[in-house]
Amino acid sequence: MKDNRPQDEKEEMLNKDILKKGMDRRTFIEKTTKFTGITFGLTLASSLTGLSVSAASSSSSPSAINPKGVKPNLIFPVISDVHIKSDSNKTLEKFIATLEQLNQVVPKQDAFVVVGDLTDNGFTAEYDKFMSAYNPRKQPKAVSLMAIGNHDYWNGLSVTDAQKRFLEKTGMQSIYYHKVIKGYHLIVLGTEDGKTEGTYSVKQIEWLGEQLRKASADDPNKPIFVFHHQPITGTIYGSEWGFSENRDLFYNTLKEYPQVISFSGHTHYPLDDPRIIHQKDFTSIGTSTGAYLWLDSGRIQGEVPEGADILNQALIVEVYDNKVLFHRRDIHKNDWTGEPFEISYPANKQKFKYTEDRDKEAPFFNPNSMLSIVHEKTTATSLAIMFTQARDNLLVHDYKVVVKKADTGEVANQFLAFSEFYKDPVPNPLTLPIDGLQPNTLYEIEVHALDAYSNVSANSLKVLGKTLDGVVKDVTITLSKNELNGVEDTAEVTVENARIPKSDWIGLYELNEKPGEIDSIWWMYTQVTDGTCKFTYNPKNNVNSGRYKEGATYKFVYFYGSGYDAVASTTFTVGSKA
Repeated sequence: MKDNRPQDEKEEMLNKDILKKGMDRRTFIEKTTKFTGITFGLTLASSLTGLSVSAASSSSSPSAINPKGVKPNLIFPVISDVHIKSDSNKTLEKFIATLEQLNQVVPKQDAFVVVGDLTDNGFTAEYDKFMSAYNPRKQPKAVSLMAIGNHDYWNGLSVTDAQKRFLEKTGMQSIYYHKVIKGYHLIVLGTEDGKTEGTYSVKQIEWLGEQLRKASADDPNKPIFVFHHQPITGTIYGSEWGFSENRDLFYNTLKEYPQVISFSGHTHYPLDDPRIIHQKDFTSIGTSTGAYLWLDSGRIQGEVPEGADILNQALIVEVYDNKVLFHRRDIHKNDWTGEPFEISYPANKQKFKYTEDRDKEAPFFNPNSMLSIVHEKTTATSLAIMFTQARDNLLVHDYKVVVKKADTGEVANQFLAFSEFYKDPVPNPLTLPIDGLQPNTLYEIEVHALDAYSNVSANSLKVLGKTLDGVVKDVTITLSKNELNGVEDTAEVTVENARIPKSDWIGLYELNEKPGEIDSIWWMYTQVTDGTCKFTYNPKNNVNSGRYKEGATYKFVYFYGSGYDAVASTTFTVGSKA
C-alpha cells in the first residue's frame, strides 16, 4: 500500500522509530542511506570515556518547588514579553495558561513581575485584554510589579501619553518605582520611549543609584532585585539587543552592589541556554518570553525558526536566608527545564560561578554516533543529513557543517545550524538540509559540535553524499499585476522553485535601494509547498510605510537564509489611485 502521509509526518514517524529501536546502526543506515551505484563510508566518532552526560543537553529538573517543604522568605514569578494583540487571541490564551499554571506550581506568591512588553502595540484594547486575564487570576497577596517595554509605546501616542496609558491601565504608580516586600527590595525601571534598544536617562539611573544605596543600607547581605525591559549589553545571552545609550553609567551604578540581581526581557531568547544567567560584578538573568522565540543570527534555521511561536516560559524566584534559586519553567509543556540556578548570599564576586569563562569542556560525539544521508530528500542541488546529536556538560548549541567536493577538496558550502535545543523534546537524530550544490556531484560532509560557549568537539562525523543528475531551475517571482492602483492596492505573488527551509525570506525595497544597507519596507519568511510560495502582498503590513508612495517603482527580492544572499527579484510600480 502506498504511503500517502505528508513528508514531515513520515519524518516524525521515522525519528520516533529510530529512537524506539535504540538508534542501532543497521536501522539508521537502512532508513537513511540507500544509494544506488555508489559506496560510501560512515565515519564514527572516536571513543571518549569518563564523562557522564545523559542527553544532548542537561535537563535534570526538580519535580516541584520546595520538594523538601522548606518555606522561602520570598517567592515570586517573573515573566516578560507577553505581547497581547488586539487582532488575535493567541498570546492572550498563552498568558492565561501562564497565570493558571503558575498559580498551581506557586500557590503562595509574594509578588508577580512582568518585565515589559505587556502588549504588542500599547493599544487600549490590548491592555484591556491583558488586565481582564490578569486581574481574576492574580493572587490577592501578590504585589503586582510591571515594567513598560518598547512595544507598549507603539500606539501612535506621544511618549507622555503612552506612559499615561500604561499607568492608568496597569495601576502602577510610575514607570520606575521601588517596593519593599517582606524586607526585600525590588526596584522596577522603565524604558523611556519606544526605541527598540531602549532608553534609560541619566536622571533615572541616578534615581536607581539612590535606591540601591537605601537598599544596601537596610541590609547589605540581602539580594536587591532590579527589573528593566532591555538587557545590559555585554551581559546575558541575547544582550546584543540591549541598550547602548548610558550603558556604562547604568552598569557601573549596579557594579557597586554585587548583591544585585538584574532581570531583563526584550530578547525572547530561551531560558534553556546556560548563558541566560551571567555574573561578573553582579548577577544578570534573562526572562524569556510568553509570545514567541527569537534566537542568534547566522544559523540556517533562522532567528525565528519554524515552530517559534510555541515557546512560553517563566522564571520562579525563591529567596532564602543564604541563597536565591531560579527555577526555569516551560509553560508550553507544563514542566521544568534544566536545573535551578543557585546564587549564594552574602554575595561575593570571587565566588560567582555563572561567569563568562565558566565552561571549558567541549561537546563530544559518542563512539556509536552516526551520520548519514536522507536519500528521500536528495535532489540535483541539495542533500539532507541525519545524525546522532552530540553531548555536552551544559548544552550543545550548534553544529558546524563543512561540505567539500570529494574529488578536489574544494569547500562547496559551510554553515552553522542550531542543535534545536529550544524544542521539546530536542530532536535526536537531527536532520539538516544542505543546499546550493551542483548536480551529479559527490560531496564529503563533516559535522563538528559546538556548545553555548563556542567550545568545539575534538571529534567529528563524516559521510559521503551524491546529488542527483538533472536540470537546475532558477527561482522566479511573478506578480498578478505590474502596476498597483494606489498605496492600498494588493497583489498576488508567486515564487517558483523556492527552497523549503523557513529561513529563506522575501523583502520589498524601492528600486534603487540596496538590501542590507537599509531596512526592507516589508518582509516575510517564505512558506513553501511543492517548490512554490504563494501569498497576497498587502501594503497595510509594511513595517516602513513612509517609504511606500505613489509614482515609485519597487522590487521584491528573494533571499537564501537569514542574510542578504539575493537569488531572484521582480519589480512593480505604484500608480495613482483611480
